[in-house]
Amino acid sequence: MPTAGANGLTLAYELHGHPAASPLVLVMGLGMPLVFWPDAFVAGLAAKGFRVLCFDNRDCGHSEKLAGAPRPNLALAIGRSLLRLKVRAPYSLDDMARDVTGLLDALGIACAHVVGVSMGGMIGQVMAARFPDRVTSLTSIMASSGNPRVSRGRPAAMRTLLSRPDPNDIDAIVDHFVAVFGVIGSPGYASDPVQLRSLCERVARRGYYPAGTARQLLAILAAGDRRAELARVRAPTLVIHGTQDPLLPVAAGRDTARHIPGARLLELEGMGHDLPTALLPAVVDAIAQHCRAAEA
Repeated sequence: MPTAGANGLTLAYELHGHPAASPLVLVMGLGMPLVFWPDAFVAGLAAKGFRVLCFDNRDCGHSEKLAGAPRPNLALAIGRSLLRLKVRAPYSLDDMARDVTGLLDALGIACAHVVGVSMGGMIGQVMAARFPDRVTSLTSIMASSGNPRVSRGRPAAMRTLLSRPDPNDIDAIVDHFVAVFGVIGSPGYASDPVQLRSLCERVARRGYYPAGTARQLLAILAAGDRRAELARVRAPTLVIHGTQDPLLPVAAGRDTARHIPGARLLELEGMGHDLPTALLPAVVDAIAQHCRAAEA
């Protein structure tokens, strides 16, 4: 798999679609490598006429790990966040947004449509606010503005997300991911158990790195409330959120759309904190139409 230097790090990436097509970068969520993007989602966007760039965030997958960083104290960080106190983190969402712009630089891409899911949506928001000339359009999926009043998920979802399997046992890691998506997945769309397990195994074999996931979570917590920053976003923005998201409630999506000037909100009934197979064609169509309207 190819790699590129970006923002002082080495990031692993993939490109899909015709080289001359409009560039579109996919930014993945907390702790998940690029292989977690559903194949049908990536192929669908490429078929719509986009050059799709997927990559592993820092501290994840085959991208560079910050192994020398201090061990995160998540309990303390979450407590400070709930009290709206400053949270220290080895790096920030701004750093992760600079990773994306650095990767675009390395690949000779001046600007791109940015599609981010969960933490990736937050990174996309920061990128659109701070580097507006690099973002043709923004699609923020199941993300939040950092507003603490609307960003708290159900306790069971958080507990499951923060649980840790044996990092040396592939089957245990796969079981962990299957359990996580059994809790945060879409109530309105039953997942195929075989397909879900195959996807989770693909993620596990690419590299399970809980220390990196913890540092990414610290970056989210340290960012705090970003509503004032969202007011600076000028890229045409589509906000997509499931009505049954147990990790980031639909109120978080509504709040995000409310604070980005001109943003359009698409609420998907029955969707949780995942991309269910049955909804992929509709989501691909919505993103493609949004991107083409931005180009026009």
